[in-house]
Amino acid sequence: MYVPAHFAVDEAATRELLARHGAADLVTLTDEGLVATMLPFVYVPPAGDGGDGDGEHGALHGHVARNNPQWRLPARGEALVIVRGPDAYISPSFYASKAEHGRVVPTWNYVTAHVHGELIVHDDAAWTESVVRRLTAKHEAASARPWSVDDAPRAFIEGQLRAIVGVELRITRIEAKAKLSQNRPVEDVAGVIAGLRERGDAGSAGLVERANAERSLSGHQARP
Repeated sequence: MYVPAHFAVDEAATRELLARHGAADLVTLTDEGLVATMLPFVYVPPAGDGGDGDGEHGALHGHVARNNPQWRLPARGEALVIVRGPDAYISPSFYASKAEHGRVVPTWNYVTAHVHGELIVHDDAAWTESVVRRLTAKHEAASARPWSVDDAPRAFIEGQLRAIVGVELRITRIEAKAKLSQNRPVEDVAGVIAGLRERGDAGSAGLVERANAERSLSGHQARP
């Protein structure tokens, strides 16, 4: 992935993205060509960071439908999981420099990580149930009445588990990028934050504000 220095993401922010993301794209190169599936993952930090993931970078755990052929097709080389954070269209009308010289164009802000690693299949009901429970706990945490796997009849759950297969990406390397207007002058950044908030995208506005806070305080002027 192309990552200019001003869009680079540190290790702590990368791991936060992996821990908080929703669904991601699992991409494998097989003898039948590229195959991709969108699915949720649970990030397992490496052992040195309080987790029990194998290797230096930890792992991503998920599951696919048993009828999905991707898990049966051997991956040629590393697999890739494309993780996405928030993204937003940035209008030239947000920029203060539009009124000054007009030499501005639209762009897109986004946060993403390309996670590479060895794909391991776990056709094991106990392993897969653990993933299902962890995924459920992660995504039900904000609910006032969180659903639990134990809320459903056990026989029904066992039937559902037979219909899925566990997958693990043992991470070998991560390329992360946060393109959040860090290459714009501070006046344009202020315009982006205001424009996103006016649009109702407070989440993206907050990301831009945090990414540019240090530069704004120092008065640094980035080149457009």
